[in-house]
Amino acid sequence: MSLKCGIVGLPNVGKSTLFNALTSSIQAQAANYPFCTIEPNVGIVNVPDERLYKLASIASSAKILPATVELVDIAGLVKGASQGEGLGNKFLNHIREVGAIILVLRCFEDDDITHVNGVIDPVVDAEIIELELILSDLEIVDRKITTVDKKSKATIKEAAEIKEFLTKLSNHLSQNKPARTCADFEVNKHFISDLNLLTAKPMMYVGNVAEEDSSAGNHHSKALEVYAKSQNSECLIISAKIEAEISLLQNEEKKEFMDALGLQETGLDRIIRSGYKLLDLNSYFTIGPKEARAWTFKSGILAPAAAGIIHTDFEKGFIRAEVIDYKDYIEIGSEAKIKELGKMRLEGKEYAVKDGDVIHFRFNV
Repeated sequence: MSLKCGIVGLPNVGKSTLFNALTSSIQAQAANYPFCTIEPNVGIVNVPDERLYKLASIASSAKILPATVELVDIAGLVKGASQGEGLGNKFLNHIREVGAIILVLRCFEDDDITHVNGVIDPVVDAEIIELELILSDLEIVDRKITTVDKKSKATIKEAAEIKEFLTKLSNHLSQNKPARTCADFEVNKHFISDLNLLTAKPMMYVGNVAEEDSSAGNHHSKALEVYAKSQNSECLIISAKIEAEISLLQNEEKKEFMDALGLQETGLDRIIRSGYKLLDLNSYFTIGPKEARAWTFKSGILAPAAAGIIHTDFEKGFIRAEVIDYKDYIEIGSEAKIKELGKMRLEGKEYAVKDGDVIHFRFNV
């Protein structure tokens, strides 16, 4: 399982600059005109996790393999996209393929970079984008209601339940509210899993500020933070230009540069951390002399399914999981000693894997 996030926003808000910085690449052309990015750019980045490196050091692992995140830089959206304006449905379909949305909003003033609407207002920009996603979802939901009506004779009871929820969802969307905030959405979302609704996806807001506002933000970013809170969403304030500079520095230079700006961590680290939180993801570890590796899993997953993330044969032939708490591994510092002290647990098929678990899976196929 990997985290796939789509970087979305209006044209000229710094999406491609941010993407280039996060992926330390120049593959996304950044230019001062709409639709500079047409086909989505895709980058794979490592998930920063100090725990993996500490575990690898203790085990003298020859290779370290962090978990990864897939970032997708999607073309700039304009008002009317749901009706085919700009790149229209092509843009919306690219968003359907990601698990979470990173909505980048312009929070900087710059006369040399045109704003597609002529005014810098990140809250209005967010509302424009969200409305286009809502309108697209509303069309899909209403079309589904018609389909359910036609098929209602086959499974009358289930069709009635589906139609009741779809009608509630349609009314909710008609009030310009995203699907994920609809009452009983979590309970009933299995009814619409095939629709892949845009506003059902978790979303975080990223305010792109000028370099001088990178640590404290500005009045634009503060307004965006208030808006994000009203939407029960997280808001991160970063400077894409600074992230681009950081991506070109070596470790020591990077630390000095960030210290001078009052930054505790990079925007990449913050975005990935928030992305994990959005999708309720965690990491477990497999540690040995050959390699130390982090594996991403959904909270609540049971041991056999967690083993299946490594290989389907591990799940099919699951026997048990030998589990060590991360804290014990670090404090004791030797797997042999951990076993001797009885700190390695044998867990069966009903064990819910926890964030930070160090696991050896035993299986037989």
